[in-house]
Amino acid sequence: MVVIAVIGFLGRRTPAADLAEWSVAGGRFGTVTMWFLQAGETFTTFTFLGMAGLAFTGGVAATYAIPYVPLACITWYFIGPRLWRLGRRHGYLTQADFYEQRYGSTTLGTVVAVCSVVFMLPYLQLQITGLGLIIGLVTHDSGSGTWGMVAGTVLTAAFVLWAGIRGTAATSYLKDALMLAAVAIVAVAVPLHFTGGGLLHTFREVARLHPTMLTVHAGPNDRVWWITSMLASFLGSGLFTFPFSWPALLSARSPKSLRRNWIMLPLYQITLILPMTIGFVAILALSRDASANGALLTLARQALPPWLLGFIAVAGAAAAMVPASVMVLAMSSNVARNVIRVGGPRAQFLTNHGAVLVILGSALILDLTRPNALANLLLITYSGLVQFAPGLLAGLPDRPLLSKASVLGGLLAGVGFVIWATFWKINLANVNAGIPALGINIAVAVLVEAAVRVSRRRSGDVRVLDEAAL
Repeated sequence: MVVIAVIGFLGRRTPAADLAEWSVAGGRFGTVTMWFLQAGETFTTFTFLGMAGLAFTGGVAATYAIPYVPLACITWYFIGPRLWRLGRRHGYLTQADFYEQRYGSTTLGTVVAVCSVVFMLPYLQLQITGLGLIIGLVTHDSGSGTWGMVAGTVLTAAFVLWAGIRGTAATSYLKDALMLAAVAIVAVAVPLHFTGGGLLHTFREVARLHPTMLTVHAGPNDRVWWITSMLASFLGSGLFTFPFSWPALLSARSPKSLRRNWIMLPLYQITLILPMTIGFVAILALSRDASANGALLTLARQALPPWLLGFIAVAGAAAAMVPASVMVLAMSSNVARNVIRVGGPRAQFLTNHGAVLVILGSALILDLTRPNALANLLLITYSGLVQFAPGLLAGLPDRPLLSKASVLGGLLAGVGFVIWATFWKINLANVNAGIPALGINIAVAVLVEAAVRVSRRRSGDVRVLDEAAL
């Protein structure tokens, strides 16, 4: 963890002068840096632990996470350059800047910023949870996992405060190299150790002993869950509803460098298959009451020598700390620029740094007091953030298709449904809460827009009558 933090510090030799340099590097990143920065958003703790855990409990239902990024790359290819040009023209630094500028409403910008922070906290918490699991399982001591979460959070805060997005970019090189090596090692060693015949033998045994795990079967992860979870993830990712997607987008030197990356980025999703296969080994090797989140590391601990297990742990720590850094960067920028709105660049910059500490501290406290399943935390984030999609699409044309009242009304309705369905544990027959919430969002936006246009028409008629009377 210390090595990761040191590399993050080396990403910048002197402190950033302002929020623009700190959050988007002044828009000067080239193709190679953008590749690692954007690909790094794909490789997170969920990739490392959550995919194996979901395959262990749901079998091939875990494959919902494979197609949505390649599908999202198609929408990124066409929408991304338009957003980049708008950002360069109007000086966007955050996701909320887009909504505020396109709809001419600071209220809408504030609501978007607040919602982005609220729904990103579970995703940030997921990274810290994963870090604690990795350290605890490797050391055989849950107490060391807690201290590891604290240390990792402190080190992440330190290099983010110093280097901003340049620190995240620097650590992304190391993280991706470590992750690719780690998942390859585990995908080879674990099946050989537990089944004696590699991956082909593993799937033959699963087909013989647990055939339902090779189909999307009835249960909590059924076909409805698979389709709606994949759809919510695709819409949320493909329509730039994630706050942490915007720093990478806005830091690019040109749309050309972005499009080059989006052409090749789907290849990265192939690597998700590797940790998923470990989940199938776990189906054969572990009892059904074993921890799903710890399945990969439990098997790795038994299959690998200590020094190699240490390497896997370092890769896992990188998969937690590096994505956490870009998440907190995006969240704190939203708070300082679109929520608190202090006067002057220097005051805004200091407020941003204070927000980094508050956000990371809040995520750590939530993790220590309200831990949850990794895959479920991710889906809560996607369900909430996908509610930004209608406002983004309507804001792309030169003249937005919806009024600020319509976007705000739809957003609040959709977010309200997600919160209600999630925290009151409403039975939606395994439908991802983000999908019906999005339907409510669109319906409310259309109704409000119709009312706004009728009101404008009547106001125009009254003005015409008044002018005729004169």
